Amino acid sequence: MSANLILLLGGALLFASAALALSIVGVLTTEKRGVARSLAAIQAMDKAPDVLKQELERPFSERVIAPLGERLVGIGKKLTRADTADRIRHKLDVAGNPPGWDVNRIIGLKVLAMAVIGGVGFVYLIGQGTALPKLVLITVGAGAFGFVLPNILLNNAGQKRELLMQNALPDALDLLTISVEAGLGFDAALDRVAKNTKGPLAQELSRLLQEIQIGVGRMEAMRAMGERTTIKDLKSFCLAMVQADALGIPIARVLRVQSKEMRTKRRQRAEEKAQQVPVKILFPLIFFILPCLFIVIIGPVAMEITDFFGS
Repeated sequence: MSANLILLLGGALLFASAALALSIVGVLTTEKRGVARSLAAIQAMDKAPDVLKQELERPFSERVIAPLGERLVGIGKKLTRADTADRIRHKLDVAGNPPGWDVNRIIGLKVLAMAVIGGVGFVYLIGQGTALPKLVLITVGAGAFGFVLPNILLNNAGQKRELLMQNALPDALDLLTISVEAGLGFDAALDRVAKNTKGPLAQELSRLLQEIQIGVGRMEAMRAMGERTTIKDLKSFCLAMVQADALGIPIARVLRVQSKEMRTKRRQRAEEKAQQVPVKILFPLIFFILPCLFIVIIGPVAMEITDFFGS
């Protein structure tokens, strides 16, 4: 082996050993730096203020979703009129104030539904290759529908609840009348009716009692219950009780007259619905039932007549 070859081989080995040593030192240094950064982060977390720790320990819904909801509420308040909050609050009272629902949540849902339904409609129409005027018109319509959708659902919930209250009101007044005539006070009779009945009317009577127990005057509480509903019978009952208290009329007599009137109105509503049945069944009878009967009865005869003249 020549001296030049031995010299080149030795230089290569020396270069390789130097490179290996430098790489090992670099790896160790990187690991040390990574460990040092991790320790520094842990120490910083330990030394961080309690406010920052509490902020990081909060759930994702409170740190991200809640601020997003506040932004949606701000946008919704800019898009609605000044009295929108009062109208939504009244609708919530009519619907029974479902747990977890308030005015701000309804306003935020209006904006969210407008964005989601409008965005979905826009993407779908873009995929279908819809023309620009039709695209803009349908997207705006879908967004407007999404904006009013929470109001529609809230009104529907309120109507169902008030229908249940209207149907239960005569029986509740009968029980209230019997309790007062048996010697109970008006508040005790209300408590008896609230405990022995179920449904939205019992909840309203329980709320009435709670307001009276916390110091609200009886007549003020009755007026507030009348303002929380749109049922004419319940409003007239509250007004009659307020007038009886103002004029000094015995409550038992007023309750007897009110219960009799409520039973009469319930019977009249039932008779009205019964009289509407023939009119409502007329259109299904003409367009669906009678054509089927004609096909079944006249169909075979028409086929025989066709075969007879055809032969």
